[in-house]
Amino acid sequence: MKEMSFFSPLVYFLVRWFCWIVLKVYNRMRVLGLKDVDSKRQYIVVCNHCSNLDPVIIGGTFPTRLRYLAKSELFQCPGFSHLLLALGAIPVKKQDSQSAGATLRAFLSLLEDGESVLIFPEGGRSDDGALKPLEGGVALIALKSSVAILPAYIRGSFQAMPPGAPWIKPVRISVTYGSPIDPSPYASCESGGKEARGKLLQAISEAFIALERQSDE
Repeated sequence: MKEMSFFSPLVYFLVRWFCWIVLKVYNRMRVLGLKDVDSKRQYIVVCNHCSNLDPVIIGGTFPTRLRYLAKSELFQCPGFSHLLLALGAIPVKKQDSQSAGATLRAFLSLLEDGESVLIFPEGGRSDDGALKPLEGGVALIALKSSVAILPAYIRGSFQAMPPGAPWIKPVRISVTYGSPIDPSPYASCESGGKEARGKLLQAISEAFIALERQSDE
């Protein structure tokens, strides 16, 4: 997978700062739980997904660079493509993004390089903004890499930019970061990998539900 990026610490800082300011002013963005995130620690950030705006929101609020896979179609717009690239996106062809093996190898390679990654474990955008059942790939990646999972929940991005919307509406957005989930205890399940993945996936699902409730407060 060939990476396209013009990343530099300065470019990343400027783009992240720009996204933060725009979202803060235009969407009155509120961020919760970020003070408990260790910027020196490696994470697998997992987040609900119902808008093309979600990667920009997480990339603009997370304290360090995140790497994530994005469909190559999103890079056809020059301005938006530069924004995604600066925030750590890696463009992939549709057939590659639909290949579980290719996705697994890509994320494990990034984690082995010491990068933090962003994964949307629902497997695709929600059509109605509600949480969808989680796919098992994220649990497998966490168990193989032993990297902590950091759950995050976005509220408002579906209303601000639902699938197919040509522009962003000035709807209030909130991002709530939860507590890290250590995959190591799940790796010791006596029944083997399938049970470990199931229990870890359940823990992620419960974290999402808790964060969703917290974002309502």
